[in-house]
Amino acid sequence: MKRIFAITLVAMLFIPNLLSANQTKGLNVILTTADGQSQMMAMVLSMMTLKQKKEVNMTLCSSAGDLAVKGKKSMLFKPMNKSPKMMLQAIIKNGGKVQVCPLYLPNSGQDASVLLDGITVAKPMDVAKGLLDTQFQNLSY
Repeated sequence: MKRIFAITLVAMLFIPNLLSANQTKGLNVILTTADGQSQMMAMVLSMMTLKQKKEVNMTLCSSAGDLAVKGKKSMLFKPMNKSPKMMLQAIIKNGGKVQVCPLYLPNSGQDASVLLDGITVAKPMDVAKGLLDTQFQNLSY
């Protein structure tokens, strides 16, 4: 029941944004959750945004930062039989900009060498500027 409510809530919040999608440049995604289904939904919506020829700027923080690390696994989800990490790599391949928050690496005892190709460390001023850009929709999980 909680999942149905959450999905309905996300749909209600996102559908008006989709209706005005032609007026926007793209989507800013802040992903912090360790929950695989929520991570996957963020990836699916990001990929659908790219398919509409819009920009995607994704910042991974907290537990979601693990998706950016080489060698860390993420679970497969049906019906696509893909993982959030696989989708993340496809987003990068399709032109999405993906960063980890600047707190992730030093607080997980790692450095930038562990990041997947195409992922960089975010600059807070740039992320804030992007979130305040009214030509982008903001989505947070």
